[in-house]
Amino acid sequence: MSTDTVRSTTGGFAARLSSLRQSRAGVLAGFAAAAVLLLVAAPALLPVFSLGLFGKFLCFAIVAVGIGLAWGRGGMLTLGQGVFFGLGAYIMAMHMKLADAALFGGSGVPDFMALYGTGTVPGWWEPFRSPVVTVLAVVLVPGLVALVLGLAIFKRRVKGAYFAILSQALAAAFAVLLIGQQATTGGSNGLSGFRSFFGFDLADPANKRMLYLLTAVVLLLVVAAARQLMHSRFGELLVAVRDQEERVRFLGYDPATVKTVVYVLAAVMAGVAGALFVPLVGIISPADVGVTPSIAFLIGVAIGGRSTVLGPVLGALGVAIAQTSLASSFPSFWVYFQGLLFVLVIGFLPGGLASLPAVLGRLRRKRNDDGGAARESGPPTSAPPVPPAVPPAPAVSAVASPLATVPAAKELRP
Repeated sequence: MSTDTVRSTTGGFAARLSSLRQSRAGVLAGFAAAAVLLLVAAPALLPVFSLGLFGKFLCFAIVAVGIGLAWGRGGMLTLGQGVFFGLGAYIMAMHMKLADAALFGGSGVPDFMALYGTGTVPGWWEPFRSPVVTVLAVVLVPGLVALVLGLAIFKRRVKGAYFAILSQALAAAFAVLLIGQQATTGGSNGLSGFRSFFGFDLADPANKRMLYLLTAVVLLLVVAAARQLMHSRFGELLVAVRDQEERVRFLGYDPATVKTVVYVLAAVMAGVAGALFVPLVGIISPADVGVTPSIAFLIGVAIGGRSTVLGPVLGALGVAIAQTSLASSFPSFWVYFQGLLFVLVIGFLPGGLASLPAVLGRLRRKRNDDGGAARESGPPTSAPPVPPAVPPAPAVSAVASPLATVPAAKELRP
């Protein structure tokens, strides 16, 4: 290997290493700015009520990160994330109702069970009296349900529209199941009236700020984990499964296993978000876990940009803030505005708002290239006059005919 080749290889490696360091520095700077904004600026500037409302939006953003992994990177259109969101939320709500009954009621029986039920706590409620069991169940129960569903669905190679319809049907069935259990889940009214959260008084503004900070920290951790997964070898394999599933299967990988892993991760994120949603909002009902909330989660991800890290977060926050502000002023108009925004983004900007800078950059480069080509060609000039056509000269034979030379030879004789 020549010295020039070694130098060029070393220089290319150094350049790649420098760009990698710069990108890592940019990512760290972005995370630091987001942490300052969420953990310092928002608690200092927003009142307690607005801070709790913003914490609710952050819960939606946590769900959106999981949908971005499953749909944007894995190609799985998950229309049933409300199931896992509801599982985490109802598990936390059951623990909080049992804790309130023990702290303030003394009997250990939630108030709605004394009104609508037999006055006794069901056996499957009892494990959730323990805070440790509750925290573990918030993570494990949605993950196990997603694992069973994923293996049952993806092993049979169900994908595309069929998977989307099936997941949406699961969300609808889950909401109907909750409505029919008035004595154990509160029915259509849901569970509400919480007064404590792991021993902390929810009426205290300091504890409400603590809940918001906890939600913000969880969102930052989830975004960091999602970015690390996207830029890993598993993330590349996930994109390959999305684009060329049969080729990945031919190479020896099992696409069903890859999809199931991401589906479980998205379900765990949704379950954690639901568990944080309950103490922040103070209520959980079937209206928060059915088909409509699942579609609302998806709309935020599509508008923000499903294939990026921050796109789902920003899209979910933007849609939630717009819904809160516009629904109060125009309650009957918001649904049409939401549908119109979804149609416009999908039709004219399929990559979401996160792809807008790249689209504008391509348009700018194309305009510059067209302008440079026009300047290089210069102004059009008049064509030179065409000379008149000249008749072709008669063809001359390369070999003279001997018969033609005979008379001339006779004339030259004396």
